[in-house]
Amino acid sequence: MSDPAAIAAGRRFEDLPGPPGIPVLGNSLQVTVPRIHQDLERWAREFGPMYRIKLGPRRMLILSDPQVITSVLRERPHAFRRPHRSRDIAREMGLKPGLFAAEGELWRNQRRMVMASFSPANVRAYFPSLQKVTLRLQGRWEAAARAGAAIDLQADLMRYTVDTISGLAFGTDVNTLESDDDVIQRHLDKIFPALFRRIFSMFPYWRYVRRAADRQLDESVREINLAIDGFIAHARERLRVDPALRERPSNLLEAMIVAADEPGSGLDDKDVAGNVTTMLLAGEDTTANTLAWMIHLLHRNPQALQRARDEVRRLAPDPHAFTAEQMASLDYLEACANETMRLKPVAPNLPVEAVQDTVVGGVAVPANTLIWSVLRHATMDDRHFPEPARFIPERWLEAGSGEQAPASAKRVAMPFGSGPRVCPGRYLAMLEIKMAMAMLLARFDIEGVDAPGGGEAEELLAFTMSPVGLTMRLR
Repeated sequence: MSDPAAIAAGRRFEDLPGPPGIPVLGNSLQVTVPRIHQDLERWAREFGPMYRIKLGPRRMLILSDPQVITSVLRERPHAFRRPHRSRDIAREMGLKPGLFAAEGELWRNQRRMVMASFSPANVRAYFPSLQKVTLRLQGRWEAAARAGAAIDLQADLMRYTVDTISGLAFGTDVNTLESDDDVIQRHLDKIFPALFRRIFSMFPYWRYVRRAADRQLDESVREINLAIDGFIAHARERLRVDPALRERPSNLLEAMIVAADEPGSGLDDKDVAGNVTTMLLAGEDTTANTLAWMIHLLHRNPQALQRARDEVRRLAPDPHAFTAEQMASLDYLEACANETMRLKPVAPNLPVEAVQDTVVGGVAVPANTLIWSVLRHATMDDRHFPEPARFIPERWLEAGSGEQAPASAKRVAMPFGSGPRVCPGRYLAMLEIKMAMAMLLARFDIEGVDAPGGGEAEELLAFTMSPVGLTMRLR
C-alpha cells in the first residue's frame, strides 16, 4: 500500500468530493456528535463511497465500500493504527491501555495473551458462571413482571453484562442484579461518553478548567483502576494457593496472568490491567446495547419473535438446564442477533489512522490522515441485502445463494470489525446474547417495548450506539 509509484499514480486526497466547509472549523458545524454516524451515512449517499471532510484541523477520509474497508482493516496494525488522539486522551484520563489501543510488537504480545484467555476450552469452562448470572436476570424480571413494573431495559442489561464480565473475566461475583449495588456500573457509565466527547472536542478545556463533571470522571477512573488492581491481586493469590489453576484457569483474568507469566511474553501486570479495563468497558456497552436493540426489533416484528420463541421453547425450554450444546443449536436466534447487528450495529463507525503515505481505494493518502469506515452504509444497500430496511433474520440462514448467501452477507456486515484486529471476544459476546435472549423467550411473554414518545427507538452514539430510553413490560 505504501509503494511510491502507486502513491504517485493515485488520485489526490484533495480531489475527492465532500461537503463544503468553512475556514478553520471545516465541517464541524454540520455534524451532531451524538449522531455523527447518521451524518456520515447521509453524506455517503450524496458523495459516494469515498469522500473527505474536515473537523477543525483534522482531515478525514470517509469510506463506505466494504471491499475498500476490508482492505484497510487487513493492513492493521503495520499500515494503519488506532487514531493517536483517542489513545492520548484515554491515557490522559488515566485509563490503562490494553489490546484495543496497543500497536506494533506490544499488540502482538497482548493479542496472544487475550486470545489464549478466549480459547474454546476456557469459554466452555465459563458457561456455569454465565448461567448463574442469566438466572439472576430471570429472577429480577420475574419480580418486575409480578409487580406489573416497567423495566429500564438498558439499565438491567448493563447490570447483566457487568455481572457477567466480572464473573467470567475476574472471578468476582459483584451481583448488581440482586443487590442493586451499581457502584462499578455507575463509574463505567461515565467513561465512554466522556472519552467520546473529548475526542471530538475542538478545544481541550479540561486541561485548564476542571468542571464538576471532570472531577467526577477522575474519581470514576480512580475507582475503576483500584478495583482492577484488586481483581489482579486476588487472582494472583488464587494462583499461588492453587497452582493447578495455571493448567486450568477458572476465568479470563487467571488465563491472562498465566499467559503474561510465560517466559518471553513481554507482558506484565500493567498489560493485564489494561486488558481488564478494555473487557469491562467494551464488554458492558456493546453486548448490553445489542441485546436492547434485539429485543426492540423482535417486539416490532411479531412473526420473527414467534419463530424465535418457538425455537427456544422447543430446543432450550428451561434456563436452569441450559447447556452449551443447546445454545449452539439456536440457529434462528443467532440469525436474529446477526440481523440486529446489521440494522443497529453498536459500533457503526471504525476509525483508523495512516501510519505512512499510502494508497486507499486508488487515492493517495498522506500519513496521519484519519480514515473513517462507515460500516452500516453498505448493509442498507439493496445490492447486498434485499429490502434492507426490513428485519429479516432468515437472510442469515444457510439457504441463500450467490450475492445473498450468508457468507457474502458476513463480508459486508462487520459488527466485530475485520482483519487481524477483529474483536477477540465475539464468540463470548454471542453466547451472552443467546443466553439472555433464550431465558427471556423461554420464561416470559413480552407485553411491550416502548421508546420515549412511541415508535422507533432513537439512536445515540457515545462511543457505542445505544437506543434511547427503552422500557419493557413482561408477563
